[in-house]
Amino acid sequence: MIQNAHLALGVCDYPEHVPRNRWASYAAQQRALGLSYVRIAEFAWSRMEPRPGEYDWAWLDEAIEVYAAAGLNVVLCTPTAAPPAWLVQQHPDILPHSAGGCPKQFGARRHYDFCSPVFREHSARITRVMAERYGQHPAVVGWQTDNEFGWGDTTHSYSPAAAAGFRAWLQARYGTPEALNEAWGNVFWSMEYTDWAQIGLPNGVVASDPSPSHLLDFFRFSSDMVVEFQEAQVATLRECSPGRWVTHNYMGFFSAFDHYKASACLDFASWDSYPTGTLEALHEWGLGSEDLAVRYARTGHPDVTGFNHDLYRGVTGRPLWVMEQQCGQVNWAPYNPLPADGAVQLWTAQAWAHGADVVSYFRWRAATMAQEVMHSGLLRHDETPDRGHTEVQGLDLSQFPAGDVNARVALLHDYESLWIYNAQKQSAEINYWAQTFLYYRTLRSLGVDVDIVHPDGDLSGYALVVAPALTLVTPERAAHLGEVAQRVPVVFGPRTAFRTPSGRAHEDGQFGPLSGLVGARLLNYDSLRPGMAQRLTGLDGSPHEAARWAEGYRVQDGAVLSQYIGGPLDGQAAAVRRGNVTVIGAHSEGLVREVLTALLEGVGLSPVFLPEGVRLSKRGDVTLVQNWTASPIRWNGLDLPPVGFQVLTPVAEPLPA
Repeated sequence: MIQNAHLALGVCDYPEHVPRNRWASYAAQQRALGLSYVRIAEFAWSRMEPRPGEYDWAWLDEAIEVYAAAGLNVVLCTPTAAPPAWLVQQHPDILPHSAGGCPKQFGARRHYDFCSPVFREHSARITRVMAERYGQHPAVVGWQTDNEFGWGDTTHSYSPAAAAGFRAWLQARYGTPEALNEAWGNVFWSMEYTDWAQIGLPNGVVASDPSPSHLLDFFRFSSDMVVEFQEAQVATLRECSPGRWVTHNYMGFFSAFDHYKASACLDFASWDSYPTGTLEALHEWGLGSEDLAVRYARTGHPDVTGFNHDLYRGVTGRPLWVMEQQCGQVNWAPYNPLPADGAVQLWTAQAWAHGADVVSYFRWRAATMAQEVMHSGLLRHDETPDRGHTEVQGLDLSQFPAGDVNARVALLHDYESLWIYNAQKQSAEINYWAQTFLYYRTLRSLGVDVDIVHPDGDLSGYALVVAPALTLVTPERAAHLGEVAQRVPVVFGPRTAFRTPSGRAHEDGQFGPLSGLVGARLLNYDSLRPGMAQRLTGLDGSPHEAARWAEGYRVQDGAVLSQYIGGPLDGQAAAVRRGNVTVIGAHSEGLVREVLTALLEGVGLSPVFLPEGVRLSKRGDVTLVQNWTASPIRWNGLDLPPVGFQVLTPVAEPLPA
């Protein structure tokens, strides 16, 4: 992997979209703008192989040479995200099937089924011939596998190939139908199987109400198909292109497969950052209100974007790339306002501060054709520089040196917990992401850097561990977290350890294998409608409210930190501490903030109480102070411009306490 002394920039370009006489001019302009990398070819299979077995490499040979001559490093992509029409015509069985059982048709992208053995053969073939041709080209420095796994709801396919693969996967996991029946609790509703052939996919059932255990295992199986597909491409690229790095570009808040497993074979992870588009996560996952969406409509919310930076740094534990960075208006969200002046620079700076070594803008020239014609590029349709181009031109990259993000707080994230939590949310107002984001946003509002890591990983370097939504806890995971709690404080959120690995509730109730560690037992949980609130006390007796969710505990040998006032949970514990372990059962912004503030102070991580829209991020010895609002802010002696930032170095004035 190339090591840069400071943040480097790149761009996504599509030479196949424009006449050849534009290529050299574009490459020269890109280099003059200060760009170092160009990503190409992720959707160009039909140009590489216009007919079965007939390859046309001349255009790509020339394009790579043009970029190389301009001094740009080339990131090549395997083109498997967009199979050509002839392949679909020959093998319509490669198409993914919707939950309704119908094949999704050719005419967009990602029209393939991860479970299709035929498509896997063609994926392996095109990857190999491409890697053999370009894998040792001196201008090719790295590879991106495919593009945005799962986009368009294509991780979960309900095809005949998926059904056959799922049955084989279940047989390997459980051995006998009887063992599967026990794990899933199939005696319920007479769902017991006597033969593997009886087991279908969890779609089309009456009232759309499949067994949550059935659903959990189908999600595991589907995730494993993505991981296998990734690993096959990576193995070929490493064989044919030694010395080059390999990554994949993920999407924000994407839930359909385990990104930790999918990233284990990569050198680092990348993601595609579209802050104004990803703002819709506030609605989709209930992360915030419409008022918040309006307030940050032209910048995106700092913590929505920051969460994904921290997640994708955490899936490998190494610096990330932003492979596609929004540089203007997007075209795919329900609403697509122009970004504020300064937003592109702010997004770039934030990405660096959260661990990005490279930020690559999407795209060079705005598309003049097809589905993305309304999407901005660094150049407009008429090839004149757009607003984002001007902002990139104004960046001083020397103020963004390489370095580590030395976060002392770990936030634990687990895809299996996500799947089983959201399979039975119990409320339209609460879900795994909303619960997790509450804790993340609170930590960021207190000026704290956060690593988002897997709960079974190494947690030895952290001063505080926060586990907002670990619904699924095994005995091994419980033992691991118990060891962590011997050293540092650990915070658990609602619905912790509610499920067994197969998706059942624990026979001895919540907290299952964590019961001895937590020192409490669940009594009741309350799903609160919009407009309902449950009152509770704070650490000093001050009043707070819970919204969306509240669970009350019977305390065994812990100390009550908060209890409910009035309502059906009156007098029950809302938060309990036993030794280094705290559990918070209420979805309460005020209580969560109060508990986390006290714990941060207790471990010497002095919280900084930030104004709305101001964020701190530290990389190495450099602190980035960001203002995500449309107004200038004077805070603790710093003058922050609207939608702007200040970079504080060790020789600058220290950050005020």
